[in-house]
Amino acid sequence: MIVVHHLNNSRSQRILWLLEELGVPYEVKRYERDRATMLAPPELRAVHPLGKSPVIEDAGRVVAESGAIVEYLAARYGDGALTPPAGTDAALKVNYWMHFAEGSAMTPLLLKLYLSRLGEAGAPLLVRVQAQIAALLGYIEAELGGGAFLVGGALSIADVQMSYPLEAAAARGGLDARYPAVTAYLARLHARPAYQRALERGGEYEVLR
Repeated sequence: MIVVHHLNNSRSQRILWLLEELGVPYEVKRYERDRATMLAPPELRAVHPLGKSPVIEDAGRVVAESGAIVEYLAARYGDGALTPPAGTDAALKVNYWMHFAEGSAMTPLLLKLYLSRLGEAGAPLLVRVQAQIAALLGYIEAELGGGAFLVGGALSIADVQMSYPLEAAAARGGLDARYPAVTAYLARLHARPAYQRALERGGEYEVLR
């Protein structure tokens, strides 16, 4: 049985969603953020030295980092679902979005979170960060076009991985009327039955502002 070490209001929510899409049985071990610091509890360090979530245990393996977990689960349990055939242009595009999600999209979103808490001290840099976020969202808007998903006409692991940056953008006020395709896309992801089942399993889920 797969064990998901699940921290509330975190990236691990998309791991629960993926498992629901794949129809794989799993157990959720919940951890709560410290209400004052919003940091993960120290108990997570017993699972992985960095003490962060998501982390899964499966068949004697401990796998950390959400992108690595998504790829691992899709390869081990997906039977070709949610991943295009290797060597195709679609597979290359899925791989691109998998890296884009944390490498390009999340960096300015995290910076906005921290700079916003500095008040006037962070204001000069915040303007530049907001411009970067706008550019990234504009790019995603154009890439989506009228499509239902990021790659082809079906859900892929790219959509699972990209869900969190877009939820973070929405929570931090960056996802506005300039991005109707992105807004509709995120709503489609949220409306999926598997996504809703994952919310029921995971409990409280609100991306930090």
